[in-house]
Amino acid sequence: MQPAPTAVPSAGRLEAREPATGSPLGTVELSSPEQVARAVTGCAQVQPLWSALRLEDRGRYMRRAAQAVVDEFDELMELLAREQGRPLPEVAVVELLPAIEALRWMAGAAPRLLRGKRVGVHRALFPLKRARVEYEPLGVVGVIGARGAPFAEPLAQVASALLAGNGVVLKPSPGACLAGDRIGRLLARAGLPEGLVRVTQGGAEAGRALVQADVSSVFFTGRGETGAEVRVACAQAGRPVVVETGGGDAMLVLEDATVSRAVGGAAWAGFATAGQARGSVERVYVAREVSEHFLAGLTQLAAGLVVGPPLDPRTQVGPLLSRERAEHVDEVVRQAVEAGARRLCGGPVRIPNLDGSFYAPTVLADVDPEMRVMREPVGGPVLAVLTVESTAEAIRLANTCAGGIGASVWTANPHQGRRIARELETGAVWLNDHLISPAVPQGPWGAGRRGAVGRSLGEAGLRACAQEKLVTWDPPSGRPAWWFPYDSIATRAWRAFAQLGSARDADRQRGLREGTLPLVRLGARALRGARSP
Repeated sequence: MQPAPTAVPSAGRLEAREPATGSPLGTVELSSPEQVARAVTGCAQVQPLWSALRLEDRGRYMRRAAQAVVDEFDELMELLAREQGRPLPEVAVVELLPAIEALRWMAGAAPRLLRGKRVGVHRALFPLKRARVEYEPLGVVGVIGARGAPFAEPLAQVASALLAGNGVVLKPSPGACLAGDRIGRLLARAGLPEGLVRVTQGGAEAGRALVQADVSSVFFTGRGETGAEVRVACAQAGRPVVVETGGGDAMLVLEDATVSRAVGGAAWAGFATAGQARGSVERVYVAREVSEHFLAGLTQLAAGLVVGPPLDPRTQVGPLLSRERAEHVDEVVRQAVEAGARRLCGGPVRIPNLDGSFYAPTVLADVDPEMRVMREPVGGPVLAVLTVESTAEAIRLANTCAGGIGASVWTANPHQGRRIARELETGAVWLNDHLISPAVPQGPWGAGRRGAVGRSLGEAGLRACAQEKLVTWDPPSGRPAWWFPYDSIATRAWRAFAQLGSARDADRQRGLREGTLPLVRLGARALRGARSP
């Protein structure tokens, strides 16, 4: 019996099914393109009232949302575990705790990062001018979520937009429709104005409608092909966009690494969430000096991980999200083995009385850099391990797979680790650890330069939801020295001004000698106020 798809449209509703069993889990109403457009219009009507609130007041709502996650922790944990097929502890540490931390940090940081600030002006040129940079809301922000990031990441993006004074229309992945619905309900429980955050549901059609609607900005997380379409559409409409499409993270294990720690880190970062999280490790480059030791330890650990249903307390690795994904993973692994790789453990697993697609943690050795498993995201619990002869080779090979969210370097030398980090083309680099969730909200989150546009989380994520505006003030009387009329006095004065700032002594002396009188006369003209032309 083939497993049922995780989410299918049915009679105007989207039905979520458990990946482990194929059983129905719940339904949400599908949004037509017209409903998406109306959601944006309705949100725009509420947003100006929200933007009038002080930043501290908006932050209080985000703290209430964080508390709502705490209050509903067990219920959310079970829902996400069942919808995503993840073990309960994994949902807690990968989705819920990062969401709480992100909401609380942003609530405290937004008043500091988004409050207007004074900027300096050249007092010799502008003696009485004052200038400020203000951060203004964009309007309505569209957020399109990914199946592999169902809760913490879209919630943090929504919160960033709200703290900047925007309204939000969220379109979660159809494979995370219940998680998206709960995000809307949590924010409603926090007391946000009705209609400020609206959740629309559906697949590509709903996402396309949101991008084409009258939104001011778009946050997109998902597949590379779709991300490219979103970038083009936003460029044509002249609106800012943040696109995150990274996948297939790399791990570099150097000769001085603590192998036992590297083995544990690789297993968790490669097999947690069944290797389907954004930021999961898929490619491991190991120095020859420790390669044999690393492979032996990783194989033993991977083979001992229990595969099963997410609510079983013995389960360490849950099912893949769909039969199609399982077929893709198995095809990539099979091609690698046929091309000469060795499968040390893992492969498809049949769990009695369950219709889900289960795949045991898989370790591949003797892989080649040209194999498909080393060049494109796999999206499953597969670690391909390649032995390298030098650190330079590891860096070069790690950069061949475009758009990784992050990479990790395992070494006892922090200076060498930071040097390597500068050479890796990823959005983040972790030394002796590998994060597979945005668990550090203080820092930016996003893929490398070939897999992303912009950043979410951190200062960059908050400011991506606001537009900078320069505001200046001058006294209501008097006249700037550069106003009309133009004459020889102004010409000589401005030439002298430039010479006085020269790096050469001769220029400064000449400016002082020839420009003092014109500068004094120009200043006197400004002090006398405006004259009739």
